[in-house]
Amino acid sequence: MFETVTTLLDWLGIVVFAVTGALVASRKQMDIVGFAMLGTATGIGGGTLRDVLLGLPVFWVHEPAYLATCVVVAGVAFFTAHIPHSRYKALLWLDAIGLALFAVTGAEKAVLAGANGIVAVAMGVVTATFGGIIRDLLGGEIPVILRREIYVTAALIGAVTFVVLMAFGASRELSTAAGFIIALLVRAAALQRGWSLPRYRPRPGQGDN
Repeated sequence: MFETVTTLLDWLGIVVFAVTGALVASRKQMDIVGFAMLGTATGIGGGTLRDVLLGLPVFWVHEPAYLATCVVVAGVAFFTAHIPHSRYKALLWLDAIGLALFAVTGAEKAVLAGANGIVAVAMGVVTATFGGIIRDLLGGEIPVILRREIYVTAALIGAVTFVVLMAFGASRELSTAAGFIIALLVRAAALQRGWSLPRYRPRPGQGDN
């Protein structure tokens, strides 16, 4: 039963991220091919890099339905992207959901592949963020990881929560739910309150006095 739930979460994350890619394409007034390209790159980009780094078969190569879904979702968005009152706001919140989903499903796939905890956390972060980076670069946007609000940190916290709970013997159901909820709450709070980590501030070096 839980295998079905995690598979559904993975599919949901791909659909959500594909939508965010399509919304960026709409903001840039791209044609339908541009929609498909950004939707696909965003939906499967993080998972592709994760599988390559783990030495696993790339998931969408063996299950082309993932690729087809991204294309279909982007195609639907081409005709409906004008509906949201604020596409940028919708983009940010959908991206937050995708981030939280992929942080835990990416970490879980690494754990199931036999990776240690540190690697699993890294794979959760990669899965959650790499698709968004590709989306923003292709769409000519400032990459979301370079914006002030906490982003990568939210994925990191979600992945760490999942891995730590699993290490202490918690069920996969509890670990997945907790990791997702915490990652989403952190990212949501960052969006609402403008949270950011302390930044480096230049200061005189020893030879500058």
